[in-house]
Amino acid sequence: MSGFAYLPVASALHDGASVERLLDGLSTALTAAGGRRTDTPAADAPLAIVVLTGGTERFVLDAVAARRQTEPVVVAAHPWHNSLAAALEAVARLHQDGRPARVIYLDGTAHAETALAEAAHDVAVARRLRRLRIGLVGSPSDWLVASAPTPEVVRDAWGPRVVPVDIAEAVASYRSDAPGTAAALAASVAGGAAAVGESGAVVTAAARVHPALADLVRVHRLDAVTVRCFDLLGELRTSGCLALAELNDTGITAGCEGDLPSTIAMVWTRLLLDEVPWMANPAQVNTADHELVLAHCTVARSLTTGYRIRSHFESGLGAAIDGTLHTGPVTLVRIGGRRLDRCWLAEGESVRRPVREGLCRTQLTVRLPATAIDDLLTAPLGNHVVVVRGHHRTRLEAWLRTMRPSPVPAQEVGHD
Repeated sequence: MSGFAYLPVASALHDGASVERLLDGLSTALTAAGGRRTDTPAADAPLAIVVLTGGTERFVLDAVAARRQTEPVVVAAHPWHNSLAAALEAVARLHQDGRPARVIYLDGTAHAETALAEAAHDVAVARRLRRLRIGLVGSPSDWLVASAPTPEVVRDAWGPRVVPVDIAEAVASYRSDAPGTAAALAASVAGGAAAVGESGAVVTAAARVHPALADLVRVHRLDAVTVRCFDLLGELRTSGCLALAELNDTGITAGCEGDLPSTIAMVWTRLLLDEVPWMANPAQVNTADHELVLAHCTVARSLTTGYRIRSHFESGLGAAIDGTLHTGPVTLVRIGGRRLDRCWLAEGESVRRPVREGLCRTQLTVRLPATAIDDLLTAPLGNHVVVVRGHHRTRLEAWLRTMRPSPVPAQEVGHD
């Protein structure tokens, strides 16, 4: 969880001694949640405004006005001295003004401390997204007709800056690197596989895409990338599957096909939940059993219980990962809409099913509520979804509603 600064505000009608006693009573919870006191709203940290008394609504608004325009704030209330009423009034005005904010009620319980710590972390994630640089290596793939937002839309809706990078840079970097540059990665991938269906030369050629992309990350100061990876098949006669898997396993979120909405979902869930995400195609639906089959040719190896190396499915070129994923609870995420203002969320259970030929190599079957399948088919947002381990819909919905400059309306958040 993230640390934060907390700013106490109180009405002048209350004497200083009683106000300090109020704050002393709350300081244990504030400190336990990661807070440190500040006397300035301009502190360079996520901010929680602690409403000690009623009559402080204007103080809250003034403090928020001193912050960055789009940065969310937490407003903490307690059970006495009309604190909650003042907090609700202030946050209602902030929402009217389009300012993201959340009320946390400090009632002395462990649940309240957890809620405060989570809220501070949520603000930190929003701040981090505003500082993030996503490299768009090549343009979005031609088939992403609903998933190619402009950099301005991405910036306005979610915060990151999109950094266009010519795919030719990746190709040139690949060709200029010494052939042995990726020998260690190739050996690690082959050595950890249950079976290797491609030659050592093919695996090494695919592994060499990793240092080429890592060079772009360094040169352009990128925090994440999404790559028009099918162009590599034509230019280099190899695939980007191993490279993207390795980037995801080493902390650089990496999406496929130049899909910005899915890469944003990957970055967001990773920052918020500290889970490595997986991006995949919805490939098959069993409406009778409410099961969705997901498939893709790359996956972070850390997400697998074992894997094989095979060729890239569509092209038969390069090397792809045929991974076996954990069973258990998962959350599916898809961001979309013309302004990236819609989000489909569904909780489900991944189950073991036989690997199907005729699909991308890594496959996962997820059992979902019937309503989630219906929403996916009747109001789709695009051709990829992002999967994270665990059930996180409530947390993700809370972030969407209270941490964005224009919060996603409840009806736009998918339910299962």
